[in-house]
Amino acid sequence: MKQLTNYNDIFGYITVQEAAYNLPIRMNDSWDWGMKDHILTTELYANSQLKTGKNDYKPVKNITRPILNLQHRTEDVELKDVQIYVDDAGKYHLSFLIKKYHDDVFVQENNLDTFFDELNVSRIDFGGGLSKKISSGREVVPLQSMAFCDQTDILSGPIGIKHFFSPDQLMDMAEKGWGNTANGATISLEGLIELSKEEKQQDKGKVIIKTPGRYIEIYEVHGNLPKRFADHSDTSGKYETRLFIVAFYQKKNSDEMQGVILYTARENKSPFKFIKRDPVYGRALGFGGAEELFEPQVWINYDMIRIQNMLDAAAVTILKSTDPAVAAKHPSGLKNLKNLEVVDIEEGKDLNQVDTFPRNMALFEKSVANWEAHAQQIGAANDSIMGQPPTAGTPFKLQELVTAESHGLHEYRRGQFAKHIEEIYRDDYIPEIQKRITQGAKFLSELSLDELQYVTDSLVTSETNKMIKEKILNGEVFTSDEVESYKEKIKTDFKKKGNKHFIEILKGEFKDTPLAVKVVVKGKSKDLAAKTDKLVNIFRQVIANPAVLQIPAIGKIFNDILESSGLNPADFSGITKEQIAMTEPAKLPALAPALAPAL
Repeated sequence: MKQLTNYNDIFGYITVQEAAYNLPIRMNDSWDWGMKDHILTTELYANSQLKTGKNDYKPVKNITRPILNLQHRTEDVELKDVQIYVDDAGKYHLSFLIKKYHDDVFVQENNLDTFFDELNVSRIDFGGGLSKKISSGREVVPLQSMAFCDQTDILSGPIGIKHFFSPDQLMDMAEKGWGNTANGATISLEGLIELSKEEKQQDKGKVIIKTPGRYIEIYEVHGNLPKRFADHSDTSGKYETRLFIVAFYQKKNSDEMQGVILYTARENKSPFKFIKRDPVYGRALGFGGAEELFEPQVWINYDMIRIQNMLDAAAVTILKSTDPAVAAKHPSGLKNLKNLEVVDIEEGKDLNQVDTFPRNMALFEKSVANWEAHAQQIGAANDSIMGQPPTAGTPFKLQELVTAESHGLHEYRRGQFAKHIEEIYRDDYIPEIQKRITQGAKFLSELSLDELQYVTDSLVTSETNKMIKEKILNGEVFTSDEVESYKEKIKTDFKKKGNKHFIEILKGEFKDTPLAVKVVVKGKSKDLAAKTDKLVNIFRQVIANPAVLQIPAIGKIFNDILESSGLNPADFSGITKEQIAMTEPAKLPALAPALAPAL
């Protein structure tokens, strides 16, 4: 199909690109794919709708949503998986402060939990998640709001997003410079509102939806565009990266649409980041979680409609008679007869019910079961991971192993998502955090048990050193017992304050301090019961003969056991020589120096 490629202005460009976005692209000789149709089909099937509409009586057995919900849970990256720290050996101790600022302030202000969830859902459902940098942080761009993009590579060409603003929402945009002639506006916000109508139209040429209030259709366009779009006098033919905020209104007494500019400005770089799920060569979106269920969902819908038709037929009671007099006496049938009423039938004649039993029902039920099993297989959602009870007689350990292995594919995809989150932190969030904390911050934080212990130990060390320095400078004599007593007093006084404390970051404390981030997702879906079982076994080994850990060879074996069990040997380094000596003071002679255990 021949398409217009010469655009006089941004309005003509938007009109042509939006029309082209409705058309599919040729993937290869036998595959046509359209991004808009893909998004629509995903949305329909995930919400128990049919492409042909549900105006008539059509049953839908939704197998898509349960599997998508499973993937949302198992492939999610939680905030606790994000570890932000100071990437400087000399200042690494400041990592505690930056972590608490991130968890208690930055996360809340930028609503990162919701951002992670929305981006993950888009990535899984549609095969791709698009996010856009805003004044503070990022936001997820709903793919349903796309007006146009390059269907082969979403980030390689201009991107158009369609919004619907109420008058109040549009007026709020004045703070961002919309409607200001200094920013290229050709109409004021008030003037555009006056031209708006009480209706919405999702797609040009489609159904117009009447609404109780006015809505203004706004196009947000980012990309490398001809310079003449912003400067009509430009004849250089050059391009520039620019943002346009554009609206259309219908001329009075005419079907012609008139375009107006509300805002335009140059952009240094694209504000978008994109992540694919299972990339497919030659198209913008990856293979989505809903898309891999399109085929099973279509045929299950087919089978369910056939089953419903058979049930409707079986529900009808039809009588047959060899006596013509019955039909003559009851021309409308026997439906108006009262209970126990007698029907006269000529001798030798009969009156029977026509057999409408749905004998082929089992074939369709088997087909539904087969397609559902196929959907679970392709979606990595077997019965164990879906929470279904195992078949009678299944060994417990086998069920435990199957459940653990079922997470494999989801953990792989989750790792890919974690890498994308790290990229967003490096490019956007870390620079923003550095900018804020350099100015100083004070906030209330709730400390975990480990954090409370860390702060307590640091405080005790600091205050004790101060006390020792003062006594030395004053020429005072002190004993080790006095030092220990002072330490205990500091600990006791601090613990009385509870686990909620105000944390203050001094202005300039983090100036020129490099920050880094890693998203640790390994083992998020591990079986807690299995981990508990491992910990109990380790505890039994240590309690049985703790002193044996002082032998270097045994200590190394113990560390190997911990690592093979998926546990961190550093977490067990508290088993010191002194603790072991208190437990068994005289069972073994002189042993090798204590392992902590060996790391």
